Amino acid sequence: MPSKRTTSIRISAAVALGVASALALTGCSGSSETSGGSTEITWLIEGGDQPQSMADATIAAFQKENPDITVKVDTRPGGTEGDNLIKTRLSTGDIPDLFSYNTGSLLQALNPDQTLTDLSDEAWVGDLTDGFKTVASGENGLYGAPIGTGNAGGIAYSKKIYEELGLSVPTSWDEFVSNSEAIKAAGTAAPVIQSYGDTWTSQLMILADFANVTAVDSDWAQKYTDNEAKYADEPAFASWQHLQDVADAGLFNEDFASATFDDAAAMLSDGSGAQYPTLSFIVANLTALNPDTVDDIGFFAIPADDADDTTLTLFEPAAVYVPKGVEGAELEATKKFVAFINSPEGCTLQGENLGINGPFSTSACALPEDVPTIVSDIQTYVDAENTGTALEFLSPIKGPNLENIAVEVGSGISDAAKGAATYDDDVKKQAEQLGLEGW
Repeated sequence: MPSKRTTSIRISAAVALGVASALALTGCSGSSETSGGSTEITWLIEGGDQPQSMADATIAAFQKENPDITVKVDTRPGGTEGDNLIKTRLSTGDIPDLFSYNTGSLLQALNPDQTLTDLSDEAWVGDLTDGFKTVASGENGLYGAPIGTGNAGGIAYSKKIYEELGLSVPTSWDEFVSNSEAIKAAGTAAPVIQSYGDTWTSQLMILADFANVTAVDSDWAQKYTDNEAKYADEPAFASWQHLQDVADAGLFNEDFASATFDDAAAMLSDGSGAQYPTLSFIVANLTALNPDTVDDIGFFAIPADDADDTTLTLFEPAAVYVPKGVEGAELEATKKFVAFINSPEGCTLQGENLGINGPFSTSACALPEDVPTIVSDIQTYVDAENTGTALEFLSPIKGPNLENIAVEVGSGISDAAKGAATYDDDVKKQAEQLGLEGW
């Protein structure tokens, strides 16, 4: 996973592809037909123990069923270095038959209609969720197949504390504040955990609230990209106001300024903290801390002002892509391998090696019955079709200073209005650098 301090959450690649390593490429590209008549293809993945073990297990199972196909693995760095490498290798044609990469706005930067093979006619496409189709497509086709599970942004909470105090999962912001005040009055736990020692975590009150914005205005992301919508205005301003609300009410843990993400996970696990705005990959930390109590932690969407608008924000998984130029036996072998990745057996191997942090983006894959409560709670929103996609998958605009601005608002250094306006100025600089129209 890229550093949690990165200014872009980049959840899909971070979780599905693992911790970035500085491994150099071996220069392996293209494919060939071996002397024994089998077809050889190469899969480019992000370096790291988890993606490597997932790839090894998937390839072993696939080759057992398809002994006439050999799949080799190549690795690349993560982060900006990996982004640039993918772009360079695509532009020169020096890229393997299959590669794993982000969905959403980072995919659009690859000019997929010009550089990738359209997979729209493959049988597994019918199983994909609409949300994934959106973030894995260009104007002229669908290019990616999901790998790993997605993540959700919302509130991880102590079910034990809720039960002890007779609280119900809130569906409106007022209910959330009321629950938090009740927890504060009880005096046994911090009502709302914040962990500004890891500044990236400060963004979640904004980013994980985005599905509530699109519940009010479904075109907001496009308007934002076109410089026709601002965070300083409703409906997006509510995210900043809510951050100020909980800060002003004194609902944070006393050490919010120095606490880290690991500290926050520990507070949830031991019951000294009740609610934490976060991403669902925290389930791995909670399991490592105490597997016997991980099911004591649940998950709900950040509530909107109006309960009818409360929607869970999803961060879609990464995908595998086939570059244009792969043809003949190699293309057929690659498509066969992609189909296997999206089969029930393929998803099982992904879950075993990458972990399950949220929902699959294909109906071909079902969650195991024994997933942690956080994951099953998220799936409830998915089954109810009460989810929306995170902004970074719908727009290329994300200012580099969001986490620092959010820290200032959450710390009382700035207020919501100033924070939102400052962030609008921050993204303006980035939009101009990207050369977007309207800026």
